Amino acid sequence: MTGILEISKYILPSLVVFATAYFVIKAFFKRDEQKRKQEIFLNNQKEITPIRLQAYERLIIFLERIHPESLIVRENVVGLNNQQLQQKLVAAIRTEFEHNLSQQMYVSGELWKQIKAAKENIIQLINSEASQLIPTDSSLGLSKAVIESHMQIQNPEIDKSIASLKNEVGTIWN
Repeated sequence: MTGILEISKYILPSLVVFATAYFVIKAFFKRDEQKRKQEIFLNNQKEITPIRLQAYERLIIFLERIHPESLIVRENVVGLNNQQLQQKLVAAIRTEFEHNLSQQMYVSGELWKQIKAAKENIIQLINSEASQLIPTDSSLGLSKAVIESHMQIQNPEIDKSIASLKNEVGTIWN
């Protein structure tokens, strides 16, 4: 019996020291791992934030470029008829959109849906106005009709999308 007591005098304190060391080292490693994860996150943010901001810039440029006024001024040339201008406008919008498809990776899904809706809305407006005109008439008629129709729309999709883009960029800074 005294042998067991003698052995427990040495084993018990050793177990206490071992358990204490184990938990201290475990806590140290856990804090160290959290610190490393935080450093990795911050480094990623330093790299990703400028890319995301570029994506927002490109999407605002896209929305401004497909705005009917800037689109028509850029695409309408002398000698086109309504049908040719319609085809040229729709092709320009689709080309711009395809050029910016990869930007969806950096924005929220809801914002991307709004941007697609704005694009489709403008295409629909152009096609709707073109269908009411004689295809072989001067493109001036289509230009005027599209711009006037767009001006009559209360809070157009393009403006909503630009506002949403700006709001989402604001969340990056806060």
